[in-house]
Amino acid sequence: MDFELSQEQRLICDLAREFARREILPVAAELDRREAFPRKIFQKAHELGLLNLTVPERFGGAGLGVLELCLVSEAMGWACTGITLALQLNSIVADVLQIGGSESQKATYLGRLAAGEIGCYAVTEPAAGSDVAALQTEAVRRGDRYIVNGTKLWISNATEARFAIVFAKTDPQAGRQGITALLVEMDTPGVRVSRKLQKLGQRAAPAAELHFADVEVPVENRIGNEGEAFLIAMRVFDRSRPMIAAMAVGLIQRCLDESVGYATMRQTMGRPIIRHQAIGHKIADMAIRGEAARQLVYKAAWQADRGARNTLEAAAAKAMAADTATWAASEAIQVHGGMGYSTELPLEKLYRDAKVMQIYEGTSEIQRNIIVRELSS
Repeated sequence: MDFELSQEQRLICDLAREFARREILPVAAELDRREAFPRKIFQKAHELGLLNLTVPERFGGAGLGVLELCLVSEAMGWACTGITLALQLNSIVADVLQIGGSESQKATYLGRLAAGEIGCYAVTEPAAGSDVAALQTEAVRRGDRYIVNGTKLWISNATEARFAIVFAKTDPQAGRQGITALLVEMDTPGVRVSRKLQKLGQRAAPAAELHFADVEVPVENRIGNEGEAFLIAMRVFDRSRPMIAAMAVGLIQRCLDESVGYATMRQTMGRPIIRHQAIGHKIADMAIRGEAARQLVYKAAWQADRGARNTLEAAAAKAMAADTATWAASEAIQVHGGMGYSTELPLEKLYRDAKVMQIYEGTSEIQRNIIVRELSS
């Protein structure tokens, strides 16, 4: 066992941390207030090579692993998980293509991502969140085309995307075995972004509702075979959940840093409040749980990069990091007292940003279901 990062990984961490402090932190609150996509930050991150980290070099990406993606996501998440989500969502789109795409699809669409385009991942629907098999969007084959009809909800970056990976039922009677993934250009007739959704937190990463009305998609835009999309999605989760968990670890670290800084400075009863056991123990627990979450994330990512099955570890990392982030944000507000409740400090934003990580990419409850299933299989 070796817990040391390589020299290359340390350099990536340093670059990402400096980028987060210089480019993300100063504008995070303003972009959150305006619910604005971080276009300038996206462009700068692209120029520095901090995006498309897992896209192979032959398609224009960095050719790095899930662990490197997690290191960058953690560093950026420290500054703002909403901006980080907006920047790194392309990695999930890339994962679908790498797992199920043809060589032609990889060359075209991974190349477009590497060139700076944005894609989106359209799975969730009004009646299909955790229960993916319940989705109702249909794709009916007619000759060399599929005709797609349906509605998608909570699709992150849909307002910015040039293309979408859309999950649709090609066999409505087959449950999860009847789901197929299609590459859909956003400018195709019948595709409509109907509304941008209002969110509690992570507001720099836009989420929208997508409508498909008799949208024609060439058969060659199908990813894998008909009915394979559910299995592809499950494999994608094993790579994407560590990334989301890494963002949560970054947020936990920010809560810890803010709490230590304030509790060291703020005095009551003649001493810094960090010396009062009630406050000191909150901060100690924040450090303990944060490091535990970090190690779970790194292990899940390391396993993914080795090609080992990591379903249980990815679920454990996601649940632990998301739950701890929400708890840590609440405790950080408590450490700061009345000032923690003020919008003048970043704690309220950290609290709002943390909550959704217990929901997207599989709720914390679903993660526990997965862990139980893996332990009992």
